[in-house]
Amino acid sequence: MSPELETLRLRPDLMKIFEIIAPGSRVFDLGAGSGDLLKALERHKGALVRGVEISAEGIMECIAKGIPVYQSNLDEGLEDYADQSFDYVILSQTLQQVHKPKFILQEIVRVGRIGVVSIPNFGHWWIRLQLLLKGTMPKTTYIPYDWYDTPNIHLLSIHDFRRLCAEIGIRVRNEWTVSFKEGPLTSLMPIWPNMLAPLGIFEIGRQAEAGAPED
Repeated sequence: MSPELETLRLRPDLMKIFEIIAPGSRVFDLGAGSGDLLKALERHKGALVRGVEISAEGIMECIAKGIPVYQSNLDEGLEDYADQSFDYVILSQTLQQVHKPKFILQEIVRVGRIGVVSIPNFGHWWIRLQLLLKGTMPKTTYIPYDWYDTPNIHLLSIHDFRRLCAEIGIRVRNEWTVSFKEGPLTSLMPIWPNMLAPLGIFEIGRQAEAGAPED
């Protein structure tokens, strides 16, 4: 990695997504936030980028960075975009916040050739332990909210995500585990991701039709 790339200040899951995206790709970020990922992809990988964001603050930050972004509620879908309009469609730590997770995943693989989705893993051992010992809704580095002000409305694990994709005919092409910091269990995350990984990242696509080649 070049010294310039080492200075990128991206969340761990966003840094992994940055590494996944191929240079020169058309990239659509659903829930672009401050636009940091899209700006990094545009600057360092020559990507053609576009974003959707619901918060006015996020939109203003994207505009300040020169990122084309528009305000929209993801639950309303992506009907303005034709099939396979983008090489990659990104949804980072947002699936658990939408009202229609099945619908938005189907839209991702319709509009994008490849979908890249990151989720907080509510099956992580520390979350399980807090529920067992305290009997209260857990808080972690990546899920810092109290139960009464959390934006998370659909709590899912890595197993849950895989199962949902299989149920709605979406193919999980690759997956990665991510942690916010190195620890004694980090090297074991790929072996037992649903228990040990704080975050999961998935590369998804449409199931190939019978007799047709896969992407």
